[in-house]
Amino acid sequence: MTTGTKGANRLIKEKSPYLLQHAYNPVDWYPWGEEAFARARAEDKPIFLSIGYSTCHWCHVMERESFENREVAELLNEYFVSIKVDREERPDIDQIYMQACQLLTGQGGWPLTIFMTPEKKPFFAGTYFPKESKFGRPGLLDILAAIHDQWSSNRAELVQAGEELTRVLQAQTQGRDRGELDEDILHTAYTFLKENYDETYGGFGGAPKFPTPHNLHFLLRYWHWTGAEDALSMVKNTLEAMHRGGIYDHLGYGFARYSVDGKWLVPHFEKMLYDNALLAMAYLEGYQVTGKERFARIAREIFTYVLRDMTSPAGAFYTAEDADSEGEEGKFYTWTPAEIKGILGTELGEEFCRWYGVTEAGNFAEKNILNRVRGEVLEAEGDPREEDHLAAAYQRLFAAREKRIHPHKDDKILTSWNGLMIAALAMGARILSEPQYLEGAVQAMEFIWTHLRSKEGRLLARYRDGEAAYPAYLDDYATLIWALLELYQADQKAAWLRRALKLQEEQDRLFWDKGEGGYFFTGHDSEEILTRSKEVYDGAIPSGNSMAALNLLRLGRLTGREEFTDRAETLFRTFSGTVSRYPAGYTFFLSALHLSLAAPREVVIAAEQGGEKLRQELAPITRPFAPTTTFLYRLEGKDAEELKALAPFTAEMRPLQGKTTYYLCENFACRQPTTNRQELIRVLAENQVCCE
Repeated sequence: MTTGTKGANRLIKEKSPYLLQHAYNPVDWYPWGEEAFARARAEDKPIFLSIGYSTCHWCHVMERESFENREVAELLNEYFVSIKVDREERPDIDQIYMQACQLLTGQGGWPLTIFMTPEKKPFFAGTYFPKESKFGRPGLLDILAAIHDQWSSNRAELVQAGEELTRVLQAQTQGRDRGELDEDILHTAYTFLKENYDETYGGFGGAPKFPTPHNLHFLLRYWHWTGAEDALSMVKNTLEAMHRGGIYDHLGYGFARYSVDGKWLVPHFEKMLYDNALLAMAYLEGYQVTGKERFARIAREIFTYVLRDMTSPAGAFYTAEDADSEGEEGKFYTWTPAEIKGILGTELGEEFCRWYGVTEAGNFAEKNILNRVRGEVLEAEGDPREEDHLAAAYQRLFAAREKRIHPHKDDKILTSWNGLMIAALAMGARILSEPQYLEGAVQAMEFIWTHLRSKEGRLLARYRDGEAAYPAYLDDYATLIWALLELYQADQKAAWLRRALKLQEEQDRLFWDKGEGGYFFTGHDSEEILTRSKEVYDGAIPSGNSMAALNLLRLGRLTGREEFTDRAETLFRTFSGTVSRYPAGYTFFLSALHLSLAAPREVVIAAEQGGEKLRQELAPITRPFAPTTTFLYRLEGKDAEELKALAPFTAEMRPLQGKTTYYLCENFACRQPTTNRQELIRVLAENQVCCE
């Protein structure tokens, strides 16, 4: 075994926190790379591929049970070549083999366990396996022995299975079932969401229950377009219910990844950057539409958590926090009544316990997850955050919790997830008029722009410990373009738009399928793997193709360049067959379709100079929910010249009489420019659905 440190395996040389967690396993791990495959071919051994991530609870369990076990390690080391992959560093590898697992077993998840040939062709798959058979699940020891036996005595069958599965995977590249999408598919998706909506606790479907913020993103646009009050009601109730549940950290803020029950009560405690970015956007838009200050406060609390706990000294954002601390899931977050009363005193402690459902019986492993899951009673009681005398209680409990052993933090920096949080912070700056959010967004963007591009300017996917690595994937480009567009809306500087166009042109060059349409997940300059996939399904994060469709439409309207709009229309045709089979699985894609079907409305705002004064002046115009309106900013001087190069139609749109001037075009017809801000506000409010 080649090691860099005594007792360590090859993973000790890696940067991934997940791989480093396995660096002292007795398993002779390899990182993904030619060295491992060359050895497998030379020694004629199958490959054991294990994929996970550093904050994955069941990944930790499988490591403790199996990968730290000498008996398991001996079998793996003797009969297999073992490879570890961090799914967050290599989503391209994870995506392919997760699909293989789903085809073979009907389900997926992490840790992902794959057995494959030295040619990378999978023939057996699963997720978590205990060391020995239990819970109705086969044990890893039994599986390893059985596969070794089959490889020795019946290899042809395994190889044939790998060949057949590989052909299926390669044939599933999206984009061959073309057609046209119209507004009917928006109605179909809405109807499906309505039928699967949980009337009692909000959200969609049963346990485990995921936030899926892009469902709310779609429903708000559907409401804006149709006036369907049920669409708005589903959003409001879900936002309220998620916040009441234990999925929300009521002391330190931020959301966990999902709830294991249907009530949002018991979370899977890990906190992911992407969830909190997308949920912050959902609460911001909920605030825009309803005017509920509670939604604005929740968005602010999410940003407080991220800026306090998930931000590197250089200003970029970390990836995730673990569910476990001291080897126990949720230990950091749970309480007993005695602990709370010991900190707050009996009277205040009892009041706090009443507000947050803390009992002697507990609701999780004989302890308590703070929550307010008590239905309509809560509305009558009010909101504890509005009780002044409880403010000190939160601070004291949070300070006490800070002294506990914290969960592991995955401190790598991912371009894609940073893009989502930059977009969220930029939205927060614009909607909440909070300059510090803009500062945070700008700082993170400059870090990515400086440290996560190669010498040739190629965007990269991951940064940690001074090293940037891996050619960026489609999602990295799509989220970063989204972030730049939101920065432009918040900061009004043409430089952000210029960067977005640069990345869009690079994305088109590297990822576009010239034959079938759509974007591949990997660039043509990336490592060649089993197949180049195209993803459009909107899972935990909207797909790269869905985000790209919305980005293209926005860029087309901002610049007047029809090739962007045409490419978005090609995306709709390319994936129409796939989306039509299950529209509710593609709600972000359908949000982009909604924008393409809506009558265009563009506002060019010409001003003498930008900055915080202009942002405050424009807040009544740019703050409201207006998903089909495009704002373009022309600031006199150098910025105006830069904008002219990006959007030539703005060349003659100047401030009149030295005043901020508004140029409004609706449905391909332009009005006379005006310096009357109230007149513009009145016109923009026409034909808008009104919220309560």
